[in-house]
Amino acid sequence: MIHRLADCMCENVPESTNIWQFCVVLPHAQIGENCNICSHCFIENDVKIGNNCTIKCGVQLWDGIELEDNVMIGANTTFTNDLYPRAKNKDWTLLKTRICRGASVGAGSTILPGLTIGEGAMVGAGSVVTKNIPAGETWVGNPAHPLNKKILV
Repeated sequence: MIHRLADCMCENVPESTNIWQFCVVLPHAQIGENCNICSHCFIENDVKIGNNCTIKCGVQLWDGIELEDNVMIGANTTFTNDLYPRAKNKDWTLLKTRICRGASVGAGSTILPGLTIGEGAMVGAGSVVTKNIPAGETWVGNPAHPLNKKILV
């Protein structure tokens, strides 16, 4: 289902995926089955979203962001893809970010570019992620740090 107030230019959205009102999805984005993309989201062209993902309201997924299957992205999470952003910089470097299978990112978190959040990992709400997060770990805070070594998935 693509809400009538969404601007979805991507022609390959599976019928099992919901894209809600006021979302913008650019033509070359890849979106999997059974996803829920809540209102006020923006998805650029070089974005890959796996199956069974939930992206809550107010999230922008810029070029170079990959969400594997069963990923949860909390409301107003901020992703970045340029470590040294400058206006009108033609020489900027795209840094790719990967959120691995079954990982969850809490609402209001900021994810710096070029990082990997491991399989089944959890990022606490409001955290600022500046380093790769190993599989199964819970990280919280600013900068994000490990809360414990392993969680049950």
